[in-house]
Parts: sequence; C-alpha cells; structure tokens
Amino acid sequence: MSTVADAATLEQIEEILDRIRPAVRADGGDIELVSFETESGSVGVRLVGACYDCPMSAATLRAGIEQQLRQALPEVRSVEAVG
Repeated sequence: MSTVADAATLEQIEEILDRIRPAVRADGGDIELVSFETESGSVGVRLVGACYDCPMSAATLRAGIEQQLRQALPEVRSVEAVG
C-alpha cells in the first residue's frame, strides 16, 4: 500500500514544476501534477497540449522534469507520465 505525500512535499514539487512550465508552455504544452507516492518516490504528471503526443515528450519527462525534481528533492526517485 502506498502512502500519499504530505502537503509540504506536494507544494515543493509544484514550485519546481512552476519553474519548468514556461519552457514547456513556449512549445504549446503544459505539465499537471497528478500524484506523489512517498513509498515508491514516484511522481505522476500529465503532459497536456502539444506535449501530449509530442515525440520529444519522453526526453522532456526524463531529461527535464525528472532530473530537476530528483536533484531538488531526494525523496523523488522517478517521474511517470499518466493518462
């Protein structure tokens, strides 16, 4: 059974996503935080707009979003795109 993160951790994740969003929005997309599970360290995000079916979305997810979240928050181990 996974444990959902506390409000402070979710707020920190949102702050980091807010720093990433301008670059993503410049390409016509956006990022929505869906979840963070403390036990697995997994962040769930939804890529919307142009990012939804962009061939570069996997690179954005790994090299952009995941890398920045993992550097800032040691409890984050992975970032996954969710429907």
